[in-house]
Amino acid sequence: MTTPDHYAVFGHPIAHSKSPRIHQMFARQLGDEIIYTAQDVPPDCFVVAVRSFQAGGGKGLNCTVPLKELAFRLADQLSSRAELSGAVNTLMWRETQLFGDNTDGVGLLRDLTTNLGLTLKQRRILILGAGGAVRGILGPILMQQPSQIVIANRTLSRAEELAQRFGHLGRLSTTNFINLAGSQFDLIINATAAGLKGETPPLPEGLVAAGGCCYDLMYGDQPTPFVRWGEAQGAKLSTDGLGMLVEQAAEAYLLWRGTRPETKEIITQLRHSK
Repeated sequence: MTTPDHYAVFGHPIAHSKSPRIHQMFARQLGDEIIYTAQDVPPDCFVVAVRSFQAGGGKGLNCTVPLKELAFRLADQLSSRAELSGAVNTLMWRETQLFGDNTDGVGLLRDLTTNLGLTLKQRRILILGAGGAVRGILGPILMQQPSQIVIANRTLSRAEELAQRFGHLGRLSTTNFINLAGSQFDLIINATAAGLKGETPPLPEGLVAAGGCCYDLMYGDQPTPFVRWGEAQGAKLSTDGLGMLVEQAAEAYLLWRGTRPETKEIITQLRHSK
């Protein structure tokens, strides 16, 4: 009997992850036999955990908060989008080489533009946070030619580092949360981990422009604190990152197994089963 290929997601925390369920749904859809598990891996255990997973016959990994920059440094080879972002969320072994890619950006764009029907060109966009998740999405968003992107972060130096790294792709500026007062945006993307603590970033009132939307990269069985904040601010649409999660997972599945699952029905099933 052939042993099913083993994949996993590493993160810290990880108990909330829907990735195992999503990848099993992909496998059923495509007639594949796989094993996909979630493992809580603190940053200081990451390298050992990856090597152990490989030694046990593991085929591919997803990496989430706070491991994406560690995965970037560990990879032997990188895709062009991983090189641009400086963060990796998908790992696989190609013979003896550990290959790293970043599917976050394409996953977010597919959810925003295809699933939700939003246009990013000539839009004013605010991104909250400056961690590995932002590294993965900034390049693809800038390539959509928004009129403005502002990165707001509690530690301004981290936002400035991203502005320097990606500034050649388009107009980027940085600020802290307090100095956002008086600005308005067509799309606000929350890429902070505040929701894991039941919090939102300390944002001033009035940031959402008329007809503006809010999008939280985090997701949950209930609306996240940021999704609720967007609704309270009168956003036309305020939604979580479940669609992005499915879309980036489908891109990882394609990388691992050569076939891209259909995502629309799976997103609908997950929404209805909350």
